[in-house]
Amino acid sequence: MNKLKIVVLSLALSCFYSCQDFEELQLDPNRTTQATPDLLLTNLETRAFNEIQLSAALASRYLVNTDGVSLNQYYGWQRSDFGSYDHLRQVVKLEEEAARVNKPVYMALAKFFKSYFIIGLTQTFGDVPYTEAFRGDENVFSPTYDKQEGIYLGVLEDLKEANAMLANTQETISGDVIYSGNLEKWQKLVNSFTLRVLMNLSLKENNANLNVKQRFQEIVNDPAQFPIFASNSDNAALPFYDLEDNRYPYFNSNDIQTAYYMEETFVSLLQDLEDPRLFEVADRAPDGAALPAEDPQAYGGVKGSDALDVNKQRVVGGEASKINARYYSNPVNEPSVALGFAEVQFILAEAVVRGWVSGNAEEHYKKGVEASMLFYGIPHDSIAAYLAQPEVQLQSNNQLNTILTQKYISFFMNSGWQPFYEQRRTGIPAFDVSGGGMLNDKQIPKRWMYPESEFNLNRQNVEAAIASQFPEGDNINATMWLLQPE
Repeated sequence: MNKLKIVVLSLALSCFYSCQDFEELQLDPNRTTQATPDLLLTNLETRAFNEIQLSAALASRYLVNTDGVSLNQYYGWQRSDFGSYDHLRQVVKLEEEAARVNKPVYMALAKFFKSYFIIGLTQTFGDVPYTEAFRGDENVFSPTYDKQEGIYLGVLEDLKEANAMLANTQETISGDVIYSGNLEKWQKLVNSFTLRVLMNLSLKENNANLNVKQRFQEIVNDPAQFPIFASNSDNAALPFYDLEDNRYPYFNSNDIQTAYYMEETFVSLLQDLEDPRLFEVADRAPDGAALPAEDPQAYGGVKGSDALDVNKQRVVGGEASKINARYYSNPVNEPSVALGFAEVQFILAEAVVRGWVSGNAEEHYKKGVEASMLFYGIPHDSIAAYLAQPEVQLQSNNQLNTILTQKYISFFMNSGWQPFYEQRRTGIPAFDVSGGGMLNDKQIPKRWMYPESEFNLNRQNVEAAIASQFPEGDNINATMWLLQPE
């Protein structure tokens, strides 16, 4: 009888465990299933603000790769990816966790990051999934593509709401490796980024839906409600440390030491302007090693458009400078600037020239140059001497070109693809395409093609987006809405 009871009990237990939910058995009771907002914030900051990209430096004619045919350098790229949606999923998680622990301040930051990443995506492709992109919990697994105009409208509203939320809270922010929880600096970033977004829309200044000029004026004319960057100390800059996984991205990079050289047109630009930043971003060329480090003629470069064998011969001949050794030998080096005070001043100078706001374009322009030079440690007396040069003065008949040229110089090895997008928007400076190495019929691409994965997983919607935007099809020379004047 006892043996029978044991058998029955064993069968009962077996049935109990076999009937338990399989997924429940996979849960580790010692492992957290929730991430606090501060941990999510730190992760998002390190993803968003690490904007040092060699690919962008090649496409923007700062550097040249001599180790092979670079599609970024020769403008032969095709598709990009939707990797930023992985970051946007973390933004959604930040919103959820902020609501769970009742920390609305993180909701404001989430609005900023959502705007930051989606602007990067739409700048890359054109129309992209936006309103339906994160509705998987509603069984929306094939999101439609939003029009670029609608995306910009949504972003501008989100940023305005984020500013208001930050202005009306005294909550503390933890996990902040950029501003150490300083609410005012976050507010300045939100509004300064809004100015960048609005300047992205310069070809749409007459669009009645966007009200670009009115939105710009609202920020600039009310600094109490809409504070913006006031100095380099406000920069959205990710610092680096001599710790594993926290070092400068190209520290000890063999490629940047041996295969990358300065681009000739960029070096020539700095030489013509007798710009002391040349000495901070480049090393002397071998054939200029006998000259003083402060002599601009000690530096040289090779053309990004020239064929690979031509550039290799010139490098062997000692004509080209490498990037300054600190970029690969200093684990800390300089921080990664995602958006800086210098850029904001150049944006304001351009806005004055375009008649969007009143003000002194020259004053903003000079502040932008000064901020860039101070970032590189240039002494004040050298800055004053540089700004006094006739070639650097803001001439009335050439204001926009001068402002945008200095803005371009200030972007060296920071701000990601922003210098390329600025040149795409304005044509300034002219990127050299004269050499024999050029692909794409010597054209500078205007965008990237959509990821192959979209055609496998979301074909109907991606094909609808292509048909509505690009009659010529999904190609890199198609002109997105953002670049079509109104």
